[in-house]
Amino acid sequence: MTLLTDAGQQQLKMEFCGLPFATPLVLLSGCVGFGEEYTRVSGFSNRDAGAVCLKGTTLEPRLGNPPHRIAETPMGMLNAIGLQNPGVDHVVRTILPALDFSETRFIANVSGSTVEEYAEVTRRFDDSPIDAIEINISCPNVKEGGVAFGNNPDMSARVVEACRRITRKPLITKLSPNQTDIRENARRCIEAGSNGLAVINTIAAIRAGATRVHGCAIGIGERVGNTPMDQLLVNLRLLGWIDNDLSALPEYCERVSTTTGVPVPPNYPVVGRDAFRTGTGVHAAAVIKAYRKGHDWLADRIYSGVPAGLVGRRQVIEVGPMSGESNVVHWLEQRGVQATPERVQAVFRHAKSVDRMLTDEEIQDVLASLPGVPST
Repeated sequence: MTLLTDAGQQQLKMEFCGLPFATPLVLLSGCVGFGEEYTRVSGFSNRDAGAVCLKGTTLEPRLGNPPHRIAETPMGMLNAIGLQNPGVDHVVRTILPALDFSETRFIANVSGSTVEEYAEVTRRFDDSPIDAIEINISCPNVKEGGVAFGNNPDMSARVVEACRRITRKPLITKLSPNQTDIRENARRCIEAGSNGLAVINTIAAIRAGATRVHGCAIGIGERVGNTPMDQLLVNLRLLGWIDNDLSALPEYCERVSTTTGVPVPPNYPVVGRDAFRTGTGVHAAAVIKAYRKGHDWLADRIYSGVPAGLVGRRQVIEVGPMSGESNVVHWLEQRGVQATPERVQAVFRHAKSVDRMLTDEEIQDVLASLPGVPST
């Protein structure tokens, strides 16, 4: 039984990726199992949903993570299921025939650990009544050291291209927010054949009135549509929607990384090693000038959309091939070393001879090599 009137149904109809949807409401992958769970609830009808995304499916059956998978917290819960599913053959042969495709659109969710696995799972769904295919590219690429497909535009495009060669059904690529430039990744996926994109909508949901949202620690999880909890908290603070003290956020992320064995990428926003590092001369000069005038508030915001102090960190000035002499002077002064012209020039020349940032040890070695200069 549907709860919508005939007039309401007409108003809510829409088209997505060439498919007519009865409503804009889509039940996301993982929320309703394989499409049959909510049908057990009295009065529920899939006709009120524009589409239902099935649970993530791999080529072979997966048991998922060992217990415990769910932990209650004061403000909600943490979960890590691990893509438990019966495998694509069981889904196609047993689950899909039991679904009522006259009620709504059903979208498969494809996962894999290699490009070839993504393609094979897509091929088997292509030969089924499924309406569209969602590509979950958050999975680690076992042939590339475990790097998530969705964090690299080249790997993302390779997965989409492989799936597009297999099927003419609409493809929806699920993009992770845990990357340097999501726009570039989105462009590459569209060029490779993706008809649509699945992206985070947490902040939009809060703006619309949601009082409870989903997040995942440092991007860990099988559903890349869930925004990382750390980045969500930072954005909510910047928007002025919360006033929580976030100074312990880096420690929280580091503990999650240590416990799970999932490293925090150096360029990860806010808590990554490189988030507040700069070695470019013009950037460093502006930050240093503000510090010297006692304008710490300004120094923390000149070239940083997120103030380092918001999460208990500080702007870090390094020395490298793009640095100016002010970088070297600042490095020395911060360590209580007198910035004599001889020392500054020695470090500056060495920095120009390499193609990366100098380590503290390298700078100390340069200083130690100068005649009559004690090591720091």
